[in-house]
Amino acid sequence: IIDERTEQETGSINPSPAPRHTTITMTDDKKPTAGSSPGEGAAVAVPDLPTLQSKIELTSNQIRDLKTAGGDEAKDKIPPLVQELLTLKKEYADNNGGIGVDGKPYEPPLSKAEKKKLEKDKKKKAAQEAAAGGGGGGGEGGEPKEGDMSKGAAKKAAKKAAAKAKKEAMKAAGQDPKAAGQAKAAARKEAKGGGDAAAAAGKAKAGGRAKGGAAAAAMAAPSKLQPGQLAFNPNVPLSDRPAAALAVACLLNGAVDLDIVSDHTRHGGPAYGLPNGGELTGDLAIARYLARTLHDGGGCVRDGAALLGEGGGAEEQGQIEQWVDYALTVSKFSLARRVRAISSTLNAALAHRTYAVGTKLTMADLALYAALGFPSQLSDAAEVTALLSDSETAPVLRWMNMLSSHPSLREATQLALGVSQSEAVFDAGSRLEPLVEGMNPLEGATPGQVVTRFPPEPSGYLHIGHAKALLLNDYYARRYKGRLIARFDDTNPSKEKEEYQSSILEDLGKLGVKPDVVTYTSDYFETIRGYAEWMIRNGLAYMDDTPQEQMQKERMDRVESAHRNQTPAEAMEHFKLMCSGSKEGAAFCLRARIDMGSVNGTMRDPVLYRQNLTPHHRSGKSYKAYPTYDLACPIVDSVEGVTHALRTTEYNDRNEQYGWIQRTLGLRRVRVQEFSRVDFRHTVLSKRKLTWFVEQGKVTGWDDPRMPTVRGTMRRGVDVEALRSFMCAQGASRRIVNMEWSKFWAENKKRIDVYSKRFMAIDKSTGVKLTVTNGPDEEERAYVSADYHPKDPSMGKRIVQCAKEVLLEGVDAEGLKVEDEIVLMKWGLVKITKVEGGLEGAHVPDADMDVIRKAKKLSWIASVAGNTPTILTEFDNLVTKEKLEEEDNFYDYVNPRTKAESTAIGDAMLRTLKEGDVIQLERRGYYRVDRPYVGPDKPLVLLMIPDGKAKPMGGLAGRLKHA
Repeated sequence: IIDERTEQETGSINPSPAPRHTTITMTDDKKPTAGSSPGEGAAVAVPDLPTLQSKIELTSNQIRDLKTAGGDEAKDKIPPLVQELLTLKKEYADNNGGIGVDGKPYEPPLSKAEKKKLEKDKKKKAAQEAAAGGGGGGGEGGEPKEGDMSKGAAKKAAKKAAAKAKKEAMKAAGQDPKAAGQAKAAARKEAKGGGDAAAAAGKAKAGGRAKGGAAAAAMAAPSKLQPGQLAFNPNVPLSDRPAAALAVACLLNGAVDLDIVSDHTRHGGPAYGLPNGGELTGDLAIARYLARTLHDGGGCVRDGAALLGEGGGAEEQGQIEQWVDYALTVSKFSLARRVRAISSTLNAALAHRTYAVGTKLTMADLALYAALGFPSQLSDAAEVTALLSDSETAPVLRWMNMLSSHPSLREATQLALGVSQSEAVFDAGSRLEPLVEGMNPLEGATPGQVVTRFPPEPSGYLHIGHAKALLLNDYYARRYKGRLIARFDDTNPSKEKEEYQSSILEDLGKLGVKPDVVTYTSDYFETIRGYAEWMIRNGLAYMDDTPQEQMQKERMDRVESAHRNQTPAEAMEHFKLMCSGSKEGAAFCLRARIDMGSVNGTMRDPVLYRQNLTPHHRSGKSYKAYPTYDLACPIVDSVEGVTHALRTTEYNDRNEQYGWIQRTLGLRRVRVQEFSRVDFRHTVLSKRKLTWFVEQGKVTGWDDPRMPTVRGTMRRGVDVEALRSFMCAQGASRRIVNMEWSKFWAENKKRIDVYSKRFMAIDKSTGVKLTVTNGPDEEERAYVSADYHPKDPSMGKRIVQCAKEVLLEGVDAEGLKVEDEIVLMKWGLVKITKVEGGLEGAHVPDADMDVIRKAKKLSWIASVAGNTPTILTEFDNLVTKEKLEEEDNFYDYVNPRTKAESTAIGDAMLRTLKEGDVIQLERRGYYRVDRPYVGPDKPLVLLMIPDGKAKPMGGLAGRLKHA
C-alpha cells in the first residue's frame, strides 16, 4: 500500500507532498506478506482504519455485483471474496479495540450448527423461566408491586389536595369589601392628579412659549424641500434629530409617507417641507403640525387630536402646552441638568398616573421624552438612569422605561438613526448580526417587530428570479428576529393549479427556507369583498362595462369613463350582479375612483374586481368574481401584520396605488422597500416561454438542469448557501443588472470545492492504454490510499487499485516520447519505455522529489473489472442571444444543441455515491450525482457543474463549450 498520510499525522517536517511508496500484495491466504518491492513480493505496513473501511466497502460491492450477475463464474469467485471480507472485518476490529466496522462489538460469524444449538438453548431457557414465574400480574408471584401501591396512594393524595385548594379558592372569590373600597380609593387617587405638573411647568411658560413660537414659525422664503420631505443632518446626535416628529408619524400610521432626507449641510435643526412651498423647522413644531395633518385614514384625525389634547377640554390642552413649553425651555441645558429639572417637576405628576397628562400618551410625554435625549437606546437609557439613581425619581424612571419600550418610539428612533446607516440597540437581546455585505438595513426596522412576506402566484414553478425575492425576505425576517409569511396570491383561478402550489412549497424547502406561516389570499376573500363594498358605498369605486381595449385607450389618454359618476346605489347593484356570476354582470368590473389626470398611470382608476367563473382550486365554485392583485395585496399585507413589503422596482409606479388603498381603507400602513430583479444573460424567465420549452420537448421537464427554475438549477448543482450569498451580495440595490452566469458559478465553485470528494474517471471512447511493466497484476489486488480531499484529511480516505494496465486520457497520451517521465496521480512516477506498438513504462520507486515536481501529472484508471461505468452530462444555454428584446422573435434564438453525454470509466469508489452528492473528477471538473450506480445496465450519471472559468479544468475539454 502507498501511504499518503499528511505530515500532521506522521510528524514529518518534509514540506514535499510526494507519497512514500510501500506496496502490499495479497497472497492465497489473503494475509499481507513482507517484501521489499512489487517485484519481490509484498508490502510491509499495517493499513490504517479508513483504508481498511474503504477495502471492506469495495469488497462488499464486488460480492453484491457478482450475486446480481449470477452464473457459474460468479459462484466460483464469491467464496474467496467472502473469506477476504471476513478477514478484513476481523482485522478492522483487531485494530479498533474490538469494535467492528458497524460500530458494534465484533463477533465472529457462527457456523450453521452453532447457530442451531444457540437457538435451541434460548428456547429451553425461556420455557424454564415461564414455569418458575407462575403467571399473575404485578411483581413476582403475582403480588402487586410496592411501587404500584405507593404510586396509587400518591395519586389519591394529590386529588384530595387539589379539591381542598379549589374549595379555598372559591371562598376567596368573594372579594373583601374593605379591600374593594381601598382599590376604589386608589383608583380615585390615580384619576385625581394632573394639576401638579401644570403648576410646576407654569414657571417656565413665558420663556418656553417664546422659543417654541420661533421654532414653529413657517419659513418666509421658499423652501428647497418638497412637500412631505423631512430633512436633517445625519452627523448630529439623536437629541438634535426629529425623533418626536417621527414618533408622531409612527403613532399616527403615517411614517411611511414621510420622505426622510439626509442633509449634511443643514445646521438649523430638522425641517419639513409644506404644501405651500414653505417649511417648518424644529422637532416639536413639526411634531405638532403632523399631529394636526396626518388624517388620510385609519382614524388619524381622532388620534392626532388626542395627542394635542383636543377633545379633552381646554384644561387638558393647556396642561399639554405647558409641558411642551417647559420641555423646550430645559432642552438648552446639559443632560444632567435637564434630567434633574424634569425629574423634580414630573415626579409629582406621575406619582398616581401613567402619563404626564390624562390617561393617554400625548405631546407632553413626547416633548419631555425628547428633552431627556429620546433615550430609547440601551446606552442612552443607561445614562439617564444613572442620573435618576435615587428612590425619589422612581415614577419618572418607570415612565421613561415604559416609553423606551413603546414600539412606535423605537421605530422612530431607528428612522432617526437610519439616515446615517446606524442601527439602534434597545436592549442586550436586540443586538443584531452585522449586515451581509451588499445588504441595506430595513428602514425603521426594530428587532422582534419585523414581518416580511413572500407572495408567489401558484401559476407556475419558481425560477431564479423568485429565489432572490424569497431569500431577501427570509434574510431580513431572520436577521431582525421577526417572521416570514409565505402567502399564495391565489386570486386568478384561470392560471392556478394545486400542482404549482405543492411545487412552490417543495422549492422553499430545497432553498432551506422555512416560513413561520403559510397563508392564502383566498382565505381573505370575504374581508376583501367587504372593503370593496365599503368603497362603493362611500363613492370611492364604481362599476364599468367599457370594453377592455377602449378602457386601456381612455386610461392612456386620461379620459374619464362614462360610468365614473354613477351613484353608489347603482354601482352596488352592478357589483352584486357581477359577483352572482350572471351573464349580465360579466361585462362589468369594479374600478377605483382615484385620479384620471394623474401622471402615474396606475392611479388612473385601476380595476379592482372582475368576474371569473373558473372553479378555484381551493374554494371551488363558492365565488364568481375575484379581486385583482392591486386590491388584495395591500389589504392582506396590512391585515396579516406585514411591516415591510419588499417589491422589485417593476412595481415602482404601483407603490403609490398601494399606499392609496391602505390610506383610503384606514388600514395599518406597510412600508415598501424596493430592490432590483435579477436577470441573467442567455436566460428567459417568462412563464410562457419556459412552458414552450417544456411542451415542445426541448427539455425533459420543469426540473431539467437547463431550466432556470429553482428545481432545475438545484439539480444542476447550485449550492443553497452559495445562492443565498450571491443574492444577498446583489443586495437591496435598485439597479437592474444583466448578470453573467459565470459570476455566480465562480462563487458556487468556492462553496462546493470545500466538501467535494475527489475521484478519477477516463473518457471511454478516447482513453489510451499504458502498460506499467513492473506494476502489480490485477489478481494481486494492490491499492494506493489517498485522501478524499487534499485540504481536509478529516473527510477520510479512498483506495485506488493499481495494475499493470492502466488507462490514460487520449489527449494526455498524445506526444509522449520514450524517456518522458509522468506522474500517475496518487501512485507515483512512471518513465516511458516504449511508444510504438503500444504505450509502455516502468514505475520508479522512491523517485527524486525534484523530478516528481517537474513531471506532468496525469489522471488514470486501472484497467480492471471493478471500475464504475459512468455517463458524464454537459449542458449549454437554451437561447443563443445574451438578452432578448421585446421586438425579437424568440424562436430565432433557440439553441439547437444544449445537451451532450459521454461515457467514462470511473474509479471503483464512485459506486458508493448517493443522489445529490457533489464531487470533483480530478482534472475534469465538478459534478453532481443525478443517478447513483445501480448496475451495468444503469450506470452512474453525473451532471457537470460549471465553475465560471472559460477554460476547462486540467485541459480536458468536454463535448460542449465550457461555461
